[in-house]
Amino acid sequence: MKSLTVLAIMIFISFYTNAQNADEIIKKVDDNMSSETQIVVSEMIIHGKRNNRVVTSKGYSQGHFKSFTEYLSPAREKGTKMLKLENNLWIYSPSTDRAIQLSGHMLRQSVMGSDLSYEDMMEDRKLIDMYNATIIDSEIIEGIQTWVLKLDAKLDNVAYFSRKIWVDKQRYVPLKEELYAKSGQLLKRTVMTDIKKINGRWYPTSINYKDMLKDGKGTDFKIIEIQFDIDIPEYIFTKASLKK
Repeated sequence: MKSLTVLAIMIFISFYTNAQNADEIIKKVDDNMSSETQIVVSEMIIHGKRNNRVVTSKGYSQGHFKSFTEYLSPAREKGTKMLKLENNLWIYSPSTDRAIQLSGHMLRQSVMGSDLSYEDMMEDRKLIDMYNATIIDSEIIEGIQTWVLKLDAKLDNVAYFSRKIWVDKQRYVPLKEELYAKSGQLLKRTVMTDIKKINGRWYPTSINYKDMLKDGKGTDFKIIEIQFDIDIPEYIFTKASLKK
C-alpha cells in the first residue's frame, strides 16, 4: 500500500513538473511571437493548380483585439481592406465602395483563395491564454532539437480544439504546428522557416500554411518588413479608415 502511495505521488509530481515546464515554454514562445503593436509588410503566395498568385499587404495590429490590413497588389486586390475590432471583422471592397461585416460560418471562408481562413487571420491571442500545454515528445527537425507539445483548448471560442506544436529548444520559436478539430481530424499544418532575430526576439519570416482538406502546396506567407512595439495612430483602427 505504501509503495502505491509513493508511486501516486511520483506520478503527480511528474505531471505537475511537466505542466509547469510546458507552460514556461509556451510563455517564451508567446514572448517571441506576440507584441503590444506590430506593423508588417508581407507577401502571400497562393499556389494554384496552374500558376501562383502573389498578394502583398500592409498590416497593423494593437494588442489582440485590433487589426487593420490593406492589400497593395495585384491590381485586382489593391485597395481591399480588413478591419478587426474585438470579435468583429469588416471587409472593404474598392470596386463596390462598400464595407461588409463577416460573421459566423463566413469567417471560415478562404482569404482570396489561400489556405488561410478569415478565422485564422483573426486569431492572434497568446497561446497561454487559450490552451493548456503538455510536453509529449522531443524530435529533431532539420537538425534542430525541438520539444513536441500538445495544446488542449481551455476556452470555448477558439478556432481549433487542439494543437500539436514543435518548439525550437534553443530559440523558443515554433518550427511546425498541426491544428485539429474536436473530432481529432487534422485541419491545418504550418511550417515555419527563415528564423531571424528581430528587435531581440526570434521570429519566423517564412510560413507555409496547408489546409489538409485541400490538395496542393498550400500558401506561403513571407515577411518583407516587420516592426514591433511602435506607436500606431488610433484612427487606423476605426471603420472610417476603411474608405480612406
